[in-house]
Amino acid sequence: MKTCQFASIVILLVLLVSQSVSAQSKSKIIGIWYNSDKTAQIEIMENADEMIGKLVWIQREEGDPAVFTDLVNADTSLRNRPLMGLTILKGLKFKNGIWSEGEIYDPESGLSYNCELQLKKKDILEIKGFLGDTWVSRTVEWNRVKK
Repeated sequence: MKTCQFASIVILLVLLVSQSVSAQSKSKIIGIWYNSDKTAQIEIMENADEMIGKLVWIQREEGDPAVFTDLVNADTSLRNRPLMGLTILKGLKFKNGIWSEGEIYDPESGLSYNCELQLKKKDILEIKGFLGDTWVSRTVEWNRVKK
């Protein structure tokens, strides 16, 4: 009887520790990241059971970035929405060290792609966007914004 109780306690502890480690790993991408050209910053955050990313800064030569709109969106009804604060990453679920099942929107082309993210180093995030199957893809790296 005591052996069963001991085994139950050990199993419970292992489950609690594994959930804690998973939660810590899942949150490692939370923060603000430069895109690969350092012309924009994207804030990645938790939203319910997924990770999302919003544009929080845009580098522009002229004009106020707060008034720039989504002019090249494939959906003409969305072309008047502001780029600042726009959700460009959504649906990302954490599994085995990769955030997948997500979608990334490219405001320069107006198109959305399937995507997955993987933390390469503490401050380097690999973004892989792809059309349909993963064999037609493009990979870029984002760098964490230093405070």
